[in-house]
Amino acid sequence: MPLLAIENLRKTYRTPDGETQVVLDVPGFVLEEKQQLALRGTSGTGKTTLLNCIAGILSPDSGRITLAGHDMARSSEGQRDLLRAENIGYIFQTFNLLQGYTCQENVMLGMSFGKGVDHDYVRHLLSRVGLNDRLNYRPSQLSAGQQQRVAVARALANRPKLVLADEPTGNLDPKNARDAMKLIREICGENDAALLLVSHDQTILDQFDDCSDLTEINRAMQEEPA
Repeated sequence: MPLLAIENLRKTYRTPDGETQVVLDVPGFVLEEKQQLALRGTSGTGKTTLLNCIAGILSPDSGRITLAGHDMARSSEGQRDLLRAENIGYIFQTFNLLQGYTCQENVMLGMSFGKGVDHDYVRHLLSRVGLNDRLNYRPSQLSAGQQQRVAVARALANRPKLVLADEPTGNLDPKNARDAMKLIREICGENDAALLLVSHDQTILDQFDDCSDLTEINRAMQEEPA
C-alpha cells in the first residue's frame, strides 16, 4: 500500500462574480513511503490547494485521500487534526513561525499537537539544522535562512511519515535556497520521511531525480491553463 493515494479528488471555489471555478481535478496520484517527489507548478495551478487538501487543512468537494491507511477526505475535522499531527510535517514558504516564541519553543509547539514534547529531540533537531547556538533566539533575531531552518526542524518534530513543502525556498536567496533544499532532503532521508514538494523554481526542481508537472496530474489545469 502506498503512503499516499489520491483518487478522483475535486475542489472548487466560488469566484467573486458567483461562478464556480475548478481548482483541483486529480484522477489519481500516488506517493510511496520514503519517496521524494517534486511537483512543478506556477501560480494558479492549484499546488497550495493540493497540499492543504492532503494535510486536511481544506476539505475537497469529492474524492479520496488515503494517507497511511486513513482517509483524510472523509474524516471529521478533529480526526484530520490528529492524523495531521501524527503523520505530516508542513514547511511553508513564509515559515509561519510564532514571533513571540524562541526557536526551541516554536519546535516544541509543533510537538505539543502530537505525542508530547521531547526536549532532547528538540535540541537534536535544532543542532542538526545548525542552530544549536540559537536555541533561545526569536525569529526576529534570525536571518531568513535561519528561520527556514527552524521551520524545517518544526516540520520534523513529530517524526512524520510525510513532509509537505510549499515553495519552501521562495523567500531565500539562491545560495540559501540550494542549501535549505539540500538540508530538507537530507533530514527527510535520515528520518525515513517521504517528501512532496511543490515549486516553480527550476533550480530547486533540478535537485530532484523524481519530478513531475502538476498540470499533468491536475486536469483542471489541462482544461484551463494558468
